[in-house]
Amino acid sequence: MSPSLARSAPSELNHWWSQLRFRLQNKKGWNEMLDEMFLLHTKYMNDIPLFYASKTNSTDCIRKLLSCSSTNIFERGALGETALHVAVMNDSLEAAVALMDGAPELINEPMTSELFQGVTPLHIAVVNQNTNLVHHLICRGGDVVNPRVTGLYFRKRMGGLLYYGEHVLSFAACAGNEDIISMVVEAGASTRVQDDRGNTVLHILVLQPNKVIACQAIDLIMAHDAELDRPLPLDMVPNFRGLTPFKLAAKEGNIVVFQHLVNKRRVVQWSLGPLTSSLFDLTEIDSWADDMSVLELIVGSQQREARRLLEVTPVRQLVSLKWNLYGKHYFRLLLFLYLLYIGIFTLCCVYRPLKDAPENYTRSEMDKTIRVQKTLNESYVTHEDNLRLAGEVISVLGAVAILLLEIPDILRVGAKRYFGQTALGGPFHVILISYACLVVLLCVFRASEVQREDLVMAVCLVLGWCNVMFFARGFEMLGPYVIMIQKIIFGDLTKFMWLTMIVLVGFSTSLWMVYMTQEPDSIPAYRSFPITLFSQFELSVGLIDLPVDHTIITPPIVHVIHCAFSVVSYILLLNLLIAMMSDTHWRVAQERDELWRTQVVATTLSLERRLPRWLWPRLGVCGLGYGLKERWYLRVEDRNDSMMQKMRRYIKVFSKEEEKEKDGMEKTDSTRKSGSGTPRLRPKTSGGPNDRKSLTGWQVIRYSTLGLEQEPEEPEEDQNIKVV
Repeated sequence: MSPSLARSAPSELNHWWSQLRFRLQNKKGWNEMLDEMFLLHTKYMNDIPLFYASKTNSTDCIRKLLSCSSTNIFERGALGETALHVAVMNDSLEAAVALMDGAPELINEPMTSELFQGVTPLHIAVVNQNTNLVHHLICRGGDVVNPRVTGLYFRKRMGGLLYYGEHVLSFAACAGNEDIISMVVEAGASTRVQDDRGNTVLHILVLQPNKVIACQAIDLIMAHDAELDRPLPLDMVPNFRGLTPFKLAAKEGNIVVFQHLVNKRRVVQWSLGPLTSSLFDLTEIDSWADDMSVLELIVGSQQREARRLLEVTPVRQLVSLKWNLYGKHYFRLLLFLYLLYIGIFTLCCVYRPLKDAPENYTRSEMDKTIRVQKTLNESYVTHEDNLRLAGEVISVLGAVAILLLEIPDILRVGAKRYFGQTALGGPFHVILISYACLVVLLCVFRASEVQREDLVMAVCLVLGWCNVMFFARGFEMLGPYVIMIQKIIFGDLTKFMWLTMIVLVGFSTSLWMVYMTQEPDSIPAYRSFPITLFSQFELSVGLIDLPVDHTIITPPIVHVIHCAFSVVSYILLLNLLIAMMSDTHWRVAQERDELWRTQVVATTLSLERRLPRWLWPRLGVCGLGYGLKERWYLRVEDRNDSMMQKMRRYIKVFSKEEEKEKDGMEKTDSTRKSGSGTPRLRPKTSGGPNDRKSLTGWQVIRYSTLGLEQEPEEPEEDQNIKVV
């Protein structure tokens, strides 16, 4: 069984404890410690003669110092470095050779400080891509197998700028120098080394920012590993969290490396002009037999780039097949069953057992209650009561089933992600679980004859019917709007309510200071402080008129407070809420299609996990019967028209030229404005609003004429790797 997607509680506690221990031991923050350490490093470089000679590449001074008996060749600086480390850091080839000849003991000597623990001169030479130094170190016995960098500065951490793993080969692969990688591998370095997280060299390359160099290094490392003829390919070796390099690329949203690995596993069947038929390996992609598949990782990832992987072949085709063949129909059947269930529960609430209130039920004139709840023995007597009992049993069993289905997913994914991530359902899971718990509580109330069950019923009905919006994700037209509602409620509206609460408390208190001395029945809206607070809230959203009685004497300060409250509440806060909601609408509209596809995938995976296998057959073709490996493949036919690609490139270049012309004209205008004493008007042809609209219109016409879809520009480093 694969590990859980959520970080376990012991690992969280261990992470917090290590941070606290580091803070208590060092008595300083991370940045303060780094500043002090590097300043001391600079000081020692100039104060220690052997370090200074190594830094300045002075071979004569090094030989004289090494020949002197008082020279300590193992003297270390602030980072725990030796003189050879200093020479290699500064690319001083002659000084490094002189030190290796005069003190060969330094070749494999690691740094000893807590920050740079384990760094050897070979690590530094490899990262600096100094091929000559690497060659000299390896030829003189530099160890490429055993040294491991365990210093805090090189660990994978939040905000860290460098993560190259621990071994020399991983450092060489991240540097991306083909000659150095080959030298290290030929010197005996294993391509299967793993760091303290279980990450192989391929895992570390996936996490590097330069994606093109990472892809080239992956090819080189895998080529060297293939020569060893291992039973398990290197790209399928998992780390300690169960993630292979392929899955890690999906989780991090590294679309370039992901496409590259997909294409390496592709089997081309035939090619006929622009048409190509390929078999794509579904291993690690399909969720049918993998609890931590690529689809699962994409849905659970916090990276927006991860959602774009749903457009990559064959992920797009696989998701489309799953949804159209099975997921869509099962989801709509589930919608029908839920509507039937919530309808039964609503009828049970509407026809709950009530009887006439006794004459001495209340002595308050304000209490207008005429009917009360029946006792348990009186509730189930007639045929209608038995029919309602059947509906109540269905309601309770449905609530228990909801809890049994939701709790395993919470434990598998983690409560924080399960309730907080929009694609996984987010607040709807909170609503559904709350509804189920209240229904069970309602059953307890009925059995123990507790009064006021109507309060629990009211909350249950609101939650149950609000959860119907969850099923809007199955419809492309409604799904994005439900996401928009979620983001507005839990984002914009929450911020607005905090500001409104501050204003309400302030103005309500000031009004209560005046009306607390008045007759309570003179103005009912201000007869107590809680009523005053609620009345001000109603007034702020326009539900009531201004509660001022001009037939009695009203202090002038009341009018001043009401005027100020109207300005702050109506003009300022409401318009601020409208602006915030407009901004949220614009941001969601930019990701509309991505969010809906992610919702579809999350819904499909949820149904696939919960339905029996005979209701959800595996998609694709098993390659074992066709002379391929024992894997499942999906055949995809794709059209790769060279003329169409030329047209696309022409359109992109044409668009870039227009943008450059516009930028150039704007810069010219700004230069003229700053250079002259009096400001000049910008010419009409300099890219005003109407001109921008016309440029956009011409762009749409060009795309529609060629029958193409408008696509966002891709970064330059990603343009040489495409999906077939």
